[in-house]
Amino acid sequence: MEDRQFRNAMGKFATGVNVIATEVEGEVYGMTANAFMSVSLDPKLIVISIGNHAKMLERIRQSGKFSVNVLSCEQQEESMRFAGQKQFEDKFEFDTLAGVPVVSDALCQLSCDVYNEHTEGDHVLFIGKVNDLVLEEGDPLIFNCGKYRRLEALEEVTQ
Repeated sequence: MEDRQFRNAMGKFATGVNVIATEVEGEVYGMTANAFMSVSLDPKLIVISIGNHAKMLERIRQSGKFSVNVLSCEQQEESMRFAGQKQFEDKFEFDTLAGVPVVSDALCQLSCDVYNEHTEGDHVLFIGKVNDLVLEEGDPLIFNCGKYRRLEALEEVTQ
């Protein structure tokens, strides 16, 4: 199969949109990602997937910590900023949670230490141990078939 066909197939799976953030030598970095999931409840572990050629890869290795910020449907601009889809003149201001930079008003902020690392194909999977979290109310930003979308509740099916 061709790479494009595989990417299109993977794009059929609707995902939330996250900004991964870390800090190295006083400089904060962010990257939009959708490859994120929970792994374990005890201990509390999550996984993120970072491409072998992404600058964020070495930054997370250097810092040993990162945050996952689940964006709300009101935060498409933040996603576009950290995906390099749109340029901004102002510098983005991060908050902090347990000493890790986080995105303000994200639906969920997870502060993590790198627990483990696995190279798989052309990506590196970072297992993160969640140290702290903040939750907010709202609807998530969704990405599906190459487009941003909103979550919509379906009517219940009656028998």
